[in-house]
Amino acid sequence: MIEPGAAAPVICVVGARPNYMKMAPIIRALAAHRPPLRTLLVHTGQHYDSAMNERLFADLDLPHPEVNLEVGSASHAVQTAEVMRRFEPVIDAHGARAVLVVGDVNSTLACALVAVKRHVPVAHVESGLRSHDRRMPEEINRVLTDQIADLLYTTERSAHDNLAREGIAPERMVFVGNVMIDSLLANLPKAALPAELLAAVGYPSERIAGGYGVVTLHRPSNVDHPQTLGPIIDALSEISTRLPLVIALHPRTRNNLERFGMLDRLGAPGFVILPPQGYLEMLGLMAGATVVLTDSGGIQEETTALGVPCLTIRENTERPITVEQGTNTLVGVDPAALRAAVDTVLAGGGKRGRVPEYWDGRAAQRIAAHLAAWLDAHEKQAQPA
Repeated sequence: MIEPGAAAPVICVVGARPNYMKMAPIIRALAAHRPPLRTLLVHTGQHYDSAMNERLFADLDLPHPEVNLEVGSASHAVQTAEVMRRFEPVIDAHGARAVLVVGDVNSTLACALVAVKRHVPVAHVESGLRSHDRRMPEEINRVLTDQIADLLYTTERSAHDNLAREGIAPERMVFVGNVMIDSLLANLPKAALPAELLAAVGYPSERIAGGYGVVTLHRPSNVDHPQTLGPIIDALSEISTRLPLVIALHPRTRNNLERFGMLDRLGAPGFVILPPQGYLEMLGLMAGATVVLTDSGGIQEETTALGVPCLTIRENTERPITVEQGTNTLVGVDPAALRAAVDTVLAGGGKRGRVPEYWDGRAAQRIAAHLAAWLDAHEKQAQPA
């Protein structure tokens, strides 16, 4: 509830695991600003694993959410509607100077919709990224959130071109850099050592002494159909005969492998199968890897910041800067292309690229400074003469 005389908070929304890495540095920067910006952290519960969440809060030094909407899993329509239904009373109870959303999950769009219809300013962090693939639910969330947000904080300059093509005024766009890299640089000294991580789950560290690859695979387009998943797994199995592959197996992927009768294909001696890992564990695994094979968006950015070659098992990416300037190569879902790309890395070390502009660990500070000044000006303008 709003305390008498207290300013309403900036409501910061997280809904899924990658949101935490983006929100942690922002909340710290808002608190460190002078004067501080009061925040209220709301977790929608869109994705929730209590053990994993506890690890993330500790790893990222992120305060526990003051509000948990406990929405849980459902279809896109039901989940989006339920987030909206449960989020509106939060604004009623606490007030809001602004609602700050990150990324492209259903919670991002749902909370932005509630806020804008209540005439509360919306700030969207990671605006303007486009895969140009409207079959991806995340692409719809990105486009719609950017259309209704007041402030569009971007990670790369090409995002401004995307937004301009969609008719968005340039004064709403602010290039601040990448808050994911803020978290990465802050936590890299604490990252888990790969050899110790493997030893802790019963794998001898000698398995990866000569180098290893890291695999993450979870996108529905890759793992929900046996005709796509099977050839990818077979290609990974062949690659594992030349380079050990550490796979942090996503629950969705494991369930589908079991459903399709393919789980035994991961029994090859070149595979090191791990359960889903915490942030510091994945950071350590990626930092020490020879190559990362993934269909994750965030990992494309993290490997670019780490200077580790990344092979993205997708036909497109909403993060083109990781291909143009960074270490990322799009290989699609063709097994032959995936094997050839790994051969290139093993033969010559792969792409090293460079760290893009403003991926310097200070993106959240730029957001805090701009948001504070913008809110002051916006609120003064709204006051009656």
